[in-house]
Amino acid sequence: MWVFGYGSLLWYTDFPYETAMTGEVRGYVRRFWQLSPDHRGTPEKPGRAVTLVEQHGGSCWGMAYRVPDDYAKQAKEYLDFRERAGYRCDEVMFYPDDGSAAFPLNVYISISEDNPFNAPSEDDQIVHDIITSRGHSGTNLEYALRLADCVRRMAPHVKDDHLFGIEKRLLQLCEERQIVDKVLFDIGHKLDYLHAGLLSQRRTQRQAA
Repeated sequence: MWVFGYGSLLWYTDFPYETAMTGEVRGYVRRFWQLSPDHRGTPEKPGRAVTLVEQHGGSCWGMAYRVPDDYAKQAKEYLDFRERAGYRCDEVMFYPDDGSAAFPLNVYISISEDNPFNAPSEDDQIVHDIITSRGHSGTNLEYALRLADCVRRMAPHVKDDHLFGIEKRLLQLCEERQIVDKVLFDIGHKLDYLHAGLLSQRRTQRQAA
């Protein structure tokens, strides 16, 4: 059993795997067009997660994970539950970065019909939803920025205009609103207001000492 990760599976698998390799699926692009009523939002105020959208000539980079045979059933049940809010499991072809032969694997894609969480949207709406949402897995901002960071670090050759465009606008909003989120420090975004705030905090701590 092989599973394709192109969202949070890039940094949080939570199931055993024997092999991991980088590569792409073709004929699809990554989009923040899936609402998240649980992991990164609430039913009343859903956040945004990525899905794959069919596009001629498109591609989406990610990771392929090979699950041990004796854990395949449990892994499938876990992933079905994890992606329960509007995703279905499909089979697509995966093309490894190392040039080896393509092979089929499982991938979770948003159901486009009769799915209240499928929400193709303009970037303005996507950014608004992300910057204002939080779910039981953390802030939606963390999800989006961590995803962009993973792709940039692990696949510097990949050009993902949608993902990096959303990231850029989110960072601009963080500066405008002076948002403090742990992910900004974890990833190392050197935003001026964060640096100024840290210096001020250190001065206060020294004075208190």
